[in-house]
Amino acid sequence: MARNIEIKAKVDDFSSLYEKIALISDGLPDIIGQDDTFFICPHGRLKLRTLAADRGELIFYQRPDQAGPKTSFYMLSETHDPDSLRETLTLAYGAAGRVIKQRTLFMLGQTRLHLDRVKGLGDYLEFEVVLEDSETPEQGIAIAEDLLERLGIDRQELVDQAYVDLLNQKGKHHHA
Repeated sequence: MARNIEIKAKVDDFSSLYEKIALISDGLPDIIGQDDTFFICPHGRLKLRTLAADRGELIFYQRPDQAGPKTSFYMLSETHDPDSLRETLTLAYGAAGRVIKQRTLFMLGQTRLHLDRVKGLGDYLEFEVVLEDSETPEQGIAIAEDLLERLGIDRQELVDQAYVDLLNQKGKHHHA
């Protein structure tokens, strides 16, 4: 299974952070529309990410909910028919939520930096430090911590929950 170190923060000023990241990253970013459907899954998270009508990724992952850097284990399978797969999995397991976002993806060495505009939630920054098989989580954490410092991100901006949980909580408050 692949591993990465992840860290997520709430973003106040999207354009100023965009500029800071653009200065240090390798080349131009990719802008990707992502529509993620989460399914009820007892052993971790299962989501289907639709990237285009004929292209999607089914991603299973496990990671703790905690602020600060954390290790995530994941497996990914590609699909050419995301819509029918979404229907099948919804019937089989039930949907647990949906996250629609525009992701601006920058690369910096082995780190993926995502500037996300999440529908119904706001702007976030997420990094994923992709670990080589020989690297320890501690090495990845050091890279993540260094990036937080270089980008001037405050500890209290860090978020410990997944977008889908933040959205689901928000939805509950509206119905209260």
